Amino acid sequence: MQIKHEIQVAGRNFGIEFGERGMLSDAAIFMNYGDTVVMVNANSSEKPRDGIDFFPLAVDYEEKMYAVGKIPGGFIKREGRPSEKAILSGRAIDRPLRPLFPKGYRNDVQVVCTVLSVENDNLPEILAINAAATALLLSSIPYTTPLAAVMIGYIDGEFIVNPTSKQREESALSLTVCATDERIMMIEAGAQEVDEDTMIKGIQFGFEACQPIITMQKELTEKYGKEKKVPVLYTLDAEIEKDVRAFAGEMVAEAMHIVDKAERSVKLDEVKAKVAEEFGEKYPEGKSDIAETLYLLQKETVRDMAILEHKRVDGRRFDEIRKLSSEVAVLPRTHGSGVFSRGSTQVMAVTTLGAIGDIQILDGVSEEESKRYIHHYNFPSYSVGETRPMRGPGRREIGHGALAEKAIEPLIPSEEDFPYTIRVVSEVLSSNGSTSQASVCASTLALLDAGVPLKRPAAGIAMGLFTTDDLVKEEVVTDIQGVEDFFGDMDFKVAGTTEGITAIQVDTKIAGLSPAVIEKSIRDAKTARLEILKVMEGAIKEARPEVSQYAPKIFTLNINPDKIRDVIGSGGKVINKIIAETGVKIDIDDTGKVFVGGSDIEMVKKAISIIEGIVKEVVPGEIYLGKVIKIMPFGAFVEILPNKEGLVHISKLDKKRVEKVEDIVDVGDEILVKVSEIDNQGRINLSRRDALIDMEKKEQAEKEQQ
Repeated sequence: MQIKHEIQVAGRNFGIEFGERGMLSDAAIFMNYGDTVVMVNANSSEKPRDGIDFFPLAVDYEEKMYAVGKIPGGFIKREGRPSEKAILSGRAIDRPLRPLFPKGYRNDVQVVCTVLSVENDNLPEILAINAAATALLLSSIPYTTPLAAVMIGYIDGEFIVNPTSKQREESALSLTVCATDERIMMIEAGAQEVDEDTMIKGIQFGFEACQPIITMQKELTEKYGKEKKVPVLYTLDAEIEKDVRAFAGEMVAEAMHIVDKAERSVKLDEVKAKVAEEFGEKYPEGKSDIAETLYLLQKETVRDMAILEHKRVDGRRFDEIRKLSSEVAVLPRTHGSGVFSRGSTQVMAVTTLGAIGDIQILDGVSEEESKRYIHHYNFPSYSVGETRPMRGPGRREIGHGALAEKAIEPLIPSEEDFPYTIRVVSEVLSSNGSTSQASVCASTLALLDAGVPLKRPAAGIAMGLFTTDDLVKEEVVTDIQGVEDFFGDMDFKVAGTTEGITAIQVDTKIAGLSPAVIEKSIRDAKTARLEILKVMEGAIKEARPEVSQYAPKIFTLNINPDKIRDVIGSGGKVINKIIAETGVKIDIDDTGKVFVGGSDIEMVKKAISIIEGIVKEVVPGEIYLGKVIKIMPFGAFVEILPNKEGLVHISKLDKKRVEKVEDIVDVGDEILVKVSEIDNQGRINLSRRDALIDMEKKEQAEKEQQ
């Protein structure tokens, strides 16, 4: 039986259909918001996966180009690897769902979200979060918590639920809030320096906007949900856990109280070696349970220190930032570089400036077709002292790069003010927590060092959380290091300037965050951010007045759009000739704006001069210094401006009668000519005779004045 259900969300139809499509999936639904349609299929394995210590949830977000009426680019003409936007969307679905599954659940679960139809006013990535949660609720998979997501905009002091395409362009805020009926599970935000009070109110507004969708999910689950499978949950062997706790509990606690990370790691390795020696023979099949027990001992120690003793592993106060340092111009030949360190977390960022034509072209279902500011993030194995193969960026690298890009993008100058494509690469040199926010800081330094006139410098910080199992006691900490991120309950990243917030990303490992935790995290993050910005200011206060000598020098000029074809020429003949002659790079947009760039300023000026000559109008009656390019029996063709030539008839070559053209001029000669007329076919008629007469008259007039 096909089930259809529909509600109104922000004045638009929000509907779901299921029952007759994808019958072999545990759950298969079509969810629509307006004309945007997402299909979700949810399935799980019958048995837990052996030999793992994590929940194997896989969320795939599939963009189909037919959803927006496009044929994929490239030679193959079919969808290939996911776009970065699709990868980020998949992560955004995974993050709020994962903590809501039963603890110890080890069955493989796959949620496939396929974008089938896209209406620009209604974003498929927001719809997919709602659809994924709804499909899991209706399935037999042991997932039972309703979860909804909305986007919040902010225009003229008013919050807007799921803003339309036009409203998103005008909005100072792009805020995604994902919530249950009690708490907030995920926050993702990009903002135009929005103040803390507004952000806090916007998050609460988003929480309330989620509730009608949650009510719908509850009603559908009660009526049509499948009976849930009883999960087989992983539990530790009670005897192993008891023995390991008794043997290693005090040693682990002692190790975790060591402030220095390196010393702490050495001590923990010693404890692990002793435990292996003690129980290796007694429990030959219990290695994973022994490792899990040691993990729990470390986690409990860190959490008890924070909640019961009000202490942090490294001895800092809860609101204290680790030691900070900043430096710029660390690389001699790059366009801009900077290094930012916070404790043993260290990131180097490098800025490269390119021509406008170097923009990144995007092939996907989103409205965005290109990017002028590009941020890439690399997290090599050596940053954590490990060895592993060096491969391409994974979900984590793409996600962290996108977050740093989101934090800085609102501060990038316009194309009119700074006609460059800008790429920043963040290289994590050392990682001990919150490299994404260190990337924001290092990238700001590198951009300023490159001479990019940012609206204001940006910095970022990550807040952490420790709670009791009943979520009654909550302790927020500033600037989490790796061990606090690993054993804590929250990673609350906030980036911005002295004036406000530009980006937020929040992940949690528990059943959501309270309003009090969210508010304290945002306010404490501001205090920390201002402190970091002061340290960064010591390295570089504002953008360098000029770009690096190694960066291209780019100039712009505006031409009549009707003249674009003259500059380009047939088959690109004219523009390619200019490029070959000067070595510059030239980009022209449809409005007639021309960008000319190159490392040799003289060649750039020469190219501009040639272009100006091409687009300059030939004026009848004016005299030009032209070059003879061709001789015919009836006259000479003279180029008076780039790509503009006219005919000097043999009768107009001199004041006296001319028998042969060669008697007066040869190819390559430069002569003065006057434009006699431009006929109705655009042909230019020239006269050397008239030019000579005019010049004689001018000379005579000057003599008489003397």
